[in-house]
Amino acid sequence: MGTVGLSFGSPTGGQGFNVATTVSQIMSNYQAIETPWKNQLTSLQAQDTALSTIGTDLSSLSTAFSALTNFQGALASKEGSSSDPSILAITSAGTSAVAGSHTISVTKLATTSSWSTSSTRIAATDTLAGSFSVQVGSGAAQTFQLNSSNNTLSSLAAAINNAGIGVSANVITDSTGSFLSLVSGTSGSAGNLTLSGSLTDQTASGTPAVNFTQAQAGADAQLTVDGVSLTSGSNTVTNAIPGVTFQLLQANPSTQVQMEITNNTSAVTGTVQSFVNAYNTVVKDVNAQEGNDSSGKPEPLFGSSTIALLQEKLGAAINTTTSGSGINGFGALGITINNDGTLSLNTDTLNSALNQNYQGVVNFFQGASSGGMNFSNVLSGLSSSSSTGVIHVTLKSNAAQESALNASITNENSIIATQTAKITAELNSANQTLQAIPTLLSEVSVMYSAITGYNQYHP
Repeated sequence: MGTVGLSFGSPTGGQGFNVATTVSQIMSNYQAIETPWKNQLTSLQAQDTALSTIGTDLSSLSTAFSALTNFQGALASKEGSSSDPSILAITSAGTSAVAGSHTISVTKLATTSSWSTSSTRIAATDTLAGSFSVQVGSGAAQTFQLNSSNNTLSSLAAAINNAGIGVSANVITDSTGSFLSLVSGTSGSAGNLTLSGSLTDQTASGTPAVNFTQAQAGADAQLTVDGVSLTSGSNTVTNAIPGVTFQLLQANPSTQVQMEITNNTSAVTGTVQSFVNAYNTVVKDVNAQEGNDSSGKPEPLFGSSTIALLQEKLGAAINTTTSGSGINGFGALGITINNDGTLSLNTDTLNSALNQNYQGVVNFFQGASSGGMNFSNVLSGLSSSSSTGVIHVTLKSNAAQESALNASITNENSIIATQTAKITAELNSANQTLQAIPTLLSEVSVMYSAITGYNQYHP
C-alpha cells in the first residue's frame, strides 16, 4: 500500500489541507483491491458475448439441419407435372405424396348451381313484394319474406348474404335494367340450389311477377385416374391421389394426361446448402477466437478448452460414416471439409446421389442410427439450449464466477464507503484544528502579555 502525505505549509499558518483530495488518495489504495476482480469480470463478460454468439449460430445450424432429419421436411417434399396443363394443372404435392406416374382423363368439369331473375329486368330502386325459399343441396330451406328492410334488389341481396346459408347474392345491372343473381357457395351436385315462391314488382305498371329461373345446375366433375372412374364436387381435386391436389381446367375425354409426382430434389439441394452455410458460420465464429482483435489483444476465448472441444466435435461429426444405406457419409453427398474447417458443397455430386439413390440419402439423414441422428446428437451436446451442452455449461460456470466477483466488489464497495465516511470525518476534524492554530496562538500571546505585562509587539 502506498503512502499519502499531507501538505499544508507552515503548521502555524492556518492553511490546513484539501480533505476531499486527501481522502481520495487514501481510498485509492482500497479501490486498487477491486481492479483485478473488475478485470476478470470484464474478461468473463466478453467470453459470454462470444459464447452467446456461437450458441445462437449453433441453434441456427440445428434448425437448418433439422429440415433434413425431419420426416416431414425437405426430403419428403414432392413436386408434380402435367403433360397437358390446359386440361389438368398440379396445384401441390405434399409430403405424404408418393413419387410415381398417373394417367388421368377428364370427362366432365364440375359446375356450380346458379339462379337469377334475369328474365325480368327491373329498375334497381323498384319495390318488391312476396316471399321465396332457398335450399342448398339437402340442407334446410331458408324463407325470405319481403318487408320494408329487404324489398329492393340491393337490400334483398344483402339479406341473403347476411343469412349465411351458403349462397352468394349479387345485383347485376346492364343497359336493359337490373336483376338478382344467386350462386351456390358449394360446387357440384351437393351444392345444387332449389328455389320456390314468387315476387312481384310493386313499382312497375301492372305489378308484374319477378321470377327466378335456373341458370346452371350444380354437377360433379367426372374423371378417371389410372383407369378408375371418380367424381368430384369441385374442379379442385384433393382426394384422388394421396397428398396431391390438382385442378381440372377442361373436359377432354379422349386425351389422357400424364401426371408425374417426383421427389423435389431442388428443395433438398437448397436445404443442404443452407445447412452448409449455417455450419460455416459456426466454424468461422470459432476460428475467429483463435487470434487477436483489431487492437492486437487476444480474443475473449483465445486458448479456451471450449473452443478446442467445439472444433473437435464438429469435425468428428462431419467425418462420421455409416453403413447399409449406400450413402455412408457427408462426402458421398458432395460435402467436403476445407483447410480452415469450413465446408464446401459440390451440387453435381449431391444431385447425382439424389437421382441415383434418393432413398439412400433419406436413410443417411433419418433413422435411429443414421448419420443425421449422430450429427443432431452432437449439436445437442454443444448447444446453449441443452442443460448438458458445452456452451450452456461454460456460460453457467462463467455466471457462477461473475456472481462471486460481483459479491466481492459489492462487499469491498461497502467497506470503502464506511472507511471513506470515517476518514473524511477524522480529517475534517484535524483540518479544523490546523486552521484554528493561528487564532489559538494569538489568544495565548494575549494571555501571556496580560500575565507578564510584556507586549511582544511593543516597539
